[in-house]
Amino acid sequence: MSLTRRGFLASAGSGLLVAAAPAFAKKANAAEIYTLPSLDYSHSALEPVIGAETMELHHGKHAAGYARNLNKLIPGTSLEGQSLEDIIKTAAADRGTYQTVLNNAGQHWNHTEFWKMLVPGGTGVPGSLQKKIESDFGSFEEFREQLVNVSSKQFGSGWGWLAIDNSGKLVVLSTPNGENPLVHDMVPLLGIDVWEHAYYVDYRNRRKEYVAAVVDSIVNWEYVNARLANA
Repeated sequence: MSLTRRGFLASAGSGLLVAAAPAFAKKANAAEIYTLPSLDYSHSALEPVIGAETMELHHGKHAAGYARNLNKLIPGTSLEGQSLEDIIKTAAADRGTYQTVLNNAGQHWNHTEFWKMLVPGGTGVPGSLQKKIESDFGSFEEFREQLVNVSSKQFGSGWGWLAIDNSGKLVVLSTPNGENPLVHDMVPLLGIDVWEHAYYVDYRNRRKEYVAAVVDSIVNWEYVNARLANA
């Protein structure tokens, strides 16, 4: 797939994201290449689906740690200067050397995009995305059921995804730990974080309830559609 298919999108205000941008910050100085992205909404804005305490810990602690780790792992290596996407793919191809890099680079990319994939109150599903989902899954209801089930059944920590494969077809899959569809030569369109830190404060062990609430109530489908249009 071309670099165009690897395009990233950034915020255009009001939580709707439509312009191309990378999922990592420009180099500010030698010590801080990767930074924690700010949110377009408050920590409490996703309630009652995701509580403020969860967001404070998830965004301010866990996600911040992945960026901090990358700033220690990348400088001085052959990966320095590569895009975050290319770092993920390079690391996935040589896990013996770069497993720790893959863990942190994947999680930094995943979380940077995850905050954009959510929006208070959610958005409607644009017609073009609706048609593509219906074409590839049979119905939106079937897609929704697959996404909720696959995401919630991921063993241990990981992510559930809607992605587009090499043939241009939409697929649902899960990945372990910090991996994402990029390592399978797919373009991620929507990710659902199913690490315990993403939901345990609010849902305890009711992972499926959390996933369903996210999908039904706070997904920024406009952003998902924009990612599809740029794939």
